Amino acid sequence: MFKRLLFIYLLFFSSSLFSQDLDSLLTVARQTKNDSVKIRSYNKIAFSYIFSDAEKALQIIKEGKDLAEKAKFNFGLTELTNTHGIYMDVTGRSDSAGYYFSKALKLSRTYKFPKIESMCINNLGMYHWNRGDFKEAQDYFFQALKMYEAKDDYKSTSIPLNNIGLIFQEMNMAKEALKYHKKSYAVRQEFDLRKEQATSLNNIGICLKDLGRYDEALDSYQKGLVIAKSSNNLDDYYTILENIGTLYDVQKKYKEASKYYGLAINTPLELPNKSKSDIIISGKMVGVLNRLNKPHEALRYILKAEALLNDFPHFKTYSEDLLANAAETHYRLGNSEKARQYILDFSKLKDTNFSAENAKAFADLEVKYETEKKEKEILEQRAVLAEKELNLNRKNTQMIGLVVLALLITVLGYLFYKQQKLKNRQLVKEGELKEALVKIETQNKLQEQRLRISRDLHDNIGAQLTFIISSIENLQYGFKITNEKLTNKLNGISSFTRETIYELRDTIWAMNKGEISIEDLQTRISNFSDKANNASNAIQITFNIDESIPSDLKFTSIKGMNAYRIIQEAVNNAIKHAQAKAVKVSVDKVGQQVKITILDDGKGFNVNEVGQGNGINNMKKRANEIHSQLFVDSEQGKGTSITFTV
Repeated sequence: MFKRLLFIYLLFFSSSLFSQDLDSLLTVARQTKNDSVKIRSYNKIAFSYIFSDAEKALQIIKEGKDLAEKAKFNFGLTELTNTHGIYMDVTGRSDSAGYYFSKALKLSRTYKFPKIESMCINNLGMYHWNRGDFKEAQDYFFQALKMYEAKDDYKSTSIPLNNIGLIFQEMNMAKEALKYHKKSYAVRQEFDLRKEQATSLNNIGICLKDLGRYDEALDSYQKGLVIAKSSNNLDDYYTILENIGTLYDVQKKYKEASKYYGLAINTPLELPNKSKSDIIISGKMVGVLNRLNKPHEALRYILKAEALLNDFPHFKTYSEDLLANAAETHYRLGNSEKARQYILDFSKLKDTNFSAENAKAFADLEVKYETEKKEKEILEQRAVLAEKELNLNRKNTQMIGLVVLALLITVLGYLFYKQQKLKNRQLVKEGELKEALVKIETQNKLQEQRLRISRDLHDNIGAQLTFIISSIENLQYGFKITNEKLTNKLNGISSFTRETIYELRDTIWAMNKGEISIEDLQTRISNFSDKANNASNAIQITFNIDESIPSDLKFTSIKGMNAYRIIQEAVNNAIKHAQAKAVKVSVDKVGQQVKITILDDGKGFNVNEVGQGNGINNMKKRANEIHSQLFVDSEQGKGTSITFTV
């Protein structure tokens, strides 16, 4: 788990400072006068400290955030908030990590920092992954993938593709995982991302091993080794060596396995978390040496690993293989009491790292120890015990065996039940994930259709309308038209065509969006208002949004477009007919609805006496299309108010 967290985070912090003197860099950063440079340095240094001195990392994060708030440096504040989430995730405080990642995501969207936004989306995916919420994690990773594709950032798609593959690995869906790892690898090849290529080849090798395609897995690992070494990607280089050892171990090629475990355990001191890796690999090496009947050599690895556990006791949870295989080593060396102690230590640890296969192996081993002890006792007492007493002991032994057998059957039954329950739960999640993927694919197809139609409108009808305007202008300049009525008529056609082009652009804008946010609506209306202000200098148009309305509020494209058209028609009426000097557009929250009001100070009219024209009727029709009701309130000399809800 830790290696997975470290690798994903390092993808975004490729300039982390593991090999540098962090204290010296921190001193330099604190002396820097430029606030933005200082705050960004704090972020890099704090990230590096997370994996070596977590308490100091938190101190630097808080110091940097305080400075960013005082300096009003929003980019630095957002970046440090995301790093605060990483600190919480790495130190095991999952709920707090989710809080800070979500907060950083909101800040990145508020201040328009797309690079940090993609980091936060990825980190939220990791947060849900570590909680076992695979569906939610995949959703975030697919969001990141869509975000990069929308920006044509094909290079960055390798990261979410890799993460999606890792999720499928976690769900034991090696075939699906292999597909996404190959896609990620293809991107990394295209952009010559050498270090990341080694990571992809390692993941591809793991999937092929799980699918039983051992020769292909070995080929992928060996390619990864070459690339990792040439790109100085030492972390993946030694990880691949360990995985090749595991591959040979699975195939019972113990001599080859011991060779690669030996290479993998010689990791450089500067690599992060070397001690934990050495403990894990030592456990595997001891198992292989036992099978090669080299218990004395295995004992040396046991002693080295135990020395590391004394220095780093928090890594004891990763010593399951070590304890299991150490027991067998001491049994082979004839040290039964020492072997028994390892069995007891393993039993305490297996509650959190349980394996049915190891449990069975140790049960068999303990029976051997008990049998050996009882045989010695029988030999010592045989000379003095009578035949009757010997028979009684045999009956007792049989009774104990039956009890042990009954207990073993009970435990195996319970394990089978738990395994079946877990499998059913995974099948349900797999079904839900497939449904979500189908839904995403359908939405993508609909979006492609909308984009195709909008392109046709823009390229064909837009071009034809522009041609009409150009033709009219050529007529006016090419022929000296003295007929005023004809000139006015041509000018009217030209103006109408231009208005049609503006309407067409608005329609294309709405079609290109699956959803329209309140910010999109405000921007579109502001553009329209600017044009109206330029056309009529005597009128002032204002647009106000109530602070209680969330900034991430979104409408469907149909609702957003109809709301925009109603506001546009109301403002046009105020300019053309009401002789208004000011128009105010207000957006307020009323319960679970949004109320939009267009108020002008024009001459007004008697609602009961004056017939309603096409303008008001069109607004009411648009309101009905979004299941709303439009209210018109006007009085002569007191202006007009138009209200509707969304």
